[in-house]
Amino acid sequence: MKIKVTSLYVDDQDKALRFYTEVLGFAKKVDFSNGPYRWLTVASPEEPDGTELQLALNNNPAAKAYQQAMFQQSQPAAMFFTDDVKGDYERIKGRGAEFTMPPTDVTGSTIAMLKDTCGNVIQLTQLARYSR
Repeated sequence: MKIKVTSLYVDDQDKALRFYTEVLGFAKKVDFSNGPYRWLTVASPEEPDGTELQLALNNNPAAKAYQQAMFQQSQPAAMFFTDDVKGDYERIKGRGAEFTMPPTDVTGSTIAMLKDTCGNVIQLTQLARYSR
């Protein structure tokens, strides 16, 4: 068994697609509509056949309440792992992203937090390298 798709609620799918592709650098994977329903996913260009992130519209009251509560508590809706959090911070900030925390060393990793313009806080994580 493996994880193929995970969902992230967004308040605007077009805005989310722009942010996740143009600012973060993910690639659009699937985008199709059936009536008012739109299935939209992005994937890492480093793993184009890997796990997809569904940018799901938060038009369900429970989804909207969950998303808003997580955002108000500054809890990340998603965590993306990188080998260069400081370099990604500079690249993404240069594309206009609003960071709520610059790269900060914490136990076992360095993290940075940013807003995705669609109602979420996102965490970038670089794991510490341990020598043996």
